[in-house]
Amino acid sequence: MDKLTKHEKSWVFYDWGSSAYSIIITTAIFPIFYKAQASAVGIEAADSTAYLGYTISIFTFILAMLGPILGTIADYKGLKKRFFVSFICLGIFSTFALIFVPEGEWLLLLVFYTLASLGSTGANVFYDAFLVDVTDDKRMNKVSSRGFALGYIGSAIPFVLSIAIILLAQQGVLPNTSTTASKVAFLITCSWWAIFAIPIIKNVQQVHYIERDPKPVSQSFKRLFRTIRNIKQYKYLTLFLIAYFFYIDGVGTIISMSTAYGTDVGLSSTVLLVVLFVTQVVAAPFAILYGRLADRFSAKSMLNVGIIIYMVVCIYGYFLETAFDFWVLAMLVATSQGGLQALSRSYFAKLIPKNNANEFFGFYNIFGKFASITGPLLLGVTAQITGKSNAGILSLIILFVCGMIILYFVPSDKKFEQSNASTSGRSTV
Repeated sequence: MDKLTKHEKSWVFYDWGSSAYSIIITTAIFPIFYKAQASAVGIEAADSTAYLGYTISIFTFILAMLGPILGTIADYKGLKKRFFVSFICLGIFSTFALIFVPEGEWLLLLVFYTLASLGSTGANVFYDAFLVDVTDDKRMNKVSSRGFALGYIGSAIPFVLSIAIILLAQQGVLPNTSTTASKVAFLITCSWWAIFAIPIIKNVQQVHYIERDPKPVSQSFKRLFRTIRNIKQYKYLTLFLIAYFFYIDGVGTIISMSTAYGTDVGLSSTVLLVVLFVTQVVAAPFAILYGRLADRFSAKSMLNVGIIIYMVVCIYGYFLETAFDFWVLAMLVATSQGGLQALSRSYFAKLIPKNNANEFFGFYNIFGKFASITGPLLLGVTAQITGKSNAGILSLIILFVCGMIILYFVPSDKKFEQSNASTSGRSTV
């Protein structure tokens, strides 16, 4: 039972490859590289940060709007992989293009960063939807969790290699400038991503689909609007998405604000990178553990466990004072970050009609993307009113409480497994 099939292995190893983009480009190296390039041509620090924020908002909004539309079209036979591969290529080639941007051309950097991010996050919509094609409901918790676990480990390898090259260049051990070293990191990222995308492209096929229509685009819009009009038919699905919106907002806010927390307690950038690396390593086995416990108890039960742990994080964060406190906070986050994300994906996959997986994962993507608005706003307003950033952290507990309450009204995924097993009937390619 523990051994993954060929299709499942191919699916999880994509996470191993693509997660390098998340940590190197999104989180760690590109933002620092971009800030340095903008500063070199006289752009004020506050302005360059604002421009980066605007860029993130733009591509997030574009993808959130396009997700359900593209997903609905991709539900037709043979189209899911075409969309998936197209977004992968967009992301990889745009990341590669970052290498050739002349020094100081910060605006061009943001253009290619936007395209690369659209490719990465767009491909993930179809990657998540492929979960229903590579495994069955009973194995989804395990397979989804393995994907996140391998993603943490797989991203750590190119991350460490990239950081080592940059640090050695800064110390003069390597005959490169920091700028060249960062571009080497971009090359490592797109190469790592491309290599480990090969198995899923080669071995995974669309199993669940809708037969082609003579007018696929217009019919896709009709199906999409029909789903929106008949949303009441998907009561539990809607409740789950609302619950997901709240608790994943809390998770995302804590992750995105972690660097600021560390800076507040006096941690250097080097130490912060070490903490980030250790968090990745610790998160991997815990993601697998969540998957195994979900098979024993239920994904819903383990989602509640993860939410409770994040409530503890909010409370502990209120008393954050020392570097040791930050390490404790980071390790608590590591225990549940991957598990919550992995089981949310597998739980959702069990709720949706399999032949419309892309359409529904498009909605899943919307809730995930727009969930990045409420948390930072709540934290910022609370911190400004009270004058204490720690109070802002504590305020996030509201999001987890709301998510947990709404999740209470969604049935256990074990019930859906039994229902789907008794009515199973797979389409074949």
